Amino acid sequence: MAIIETTSRQFRERQKDFFEMADKGEKIVIRRGRKQTYVLTPVSEDDLYFSPEMIQRIKDAQQEIREGKSTVIKTKEELDAFFENL
Repeated sequence: MAIIETTSRQFRERQKDFFEMADKGEKIVIRRGRKQTYVLTPVSEDDLYFSPEMIQRIKDAQQEIREGKSTVIKTKEELDAFFENL
């Protein structure tokens, strides 16, 4: 599928058309002036909510942090040392 580029003005005038194209899988790029660019992407139900498994993984990670089972990195040197030891 092609990438469809449009200006913010054209997007405002034809929003319904651009939303329908994005729903069909077209890649819509919206240019706002010369410096800003946006991509119109449909969001599914899965993108908005965490699965029960993901919620459990988050809770487990929070518990590990409370128990001190984490690494705190405050400086670039500590970060470099951490990656060197992987």
